[in-house]
Amino acid sequence: MSKEQKIKAATAYSGLSQAALARNIGMTPANFNQKLKKDTFTDDELKVIADALGAKFEPCAFIFPDGTKI
Repeated sequence: MSKEQKIKAATAYSGLSQAALARNIGMTPANFNQKLKKDTFTDDELKVIADALGAKFEPCAFIFPDGTKI
């Protein structure tokens, strides 16, 4: 699963829209979408995304409090 697919799945699982997630992490939805399509998120940015989703980030995984791993 690509980073883009994981971010989309984790966002859907959390119940947030991608636009809301983008705003929660201080990005515009357009910039977020560009980074998503180009797969240019760093591990530090992925940690911020995980925090905003209420998940824990491990390289290449989002882990939710209920144990779900994406």
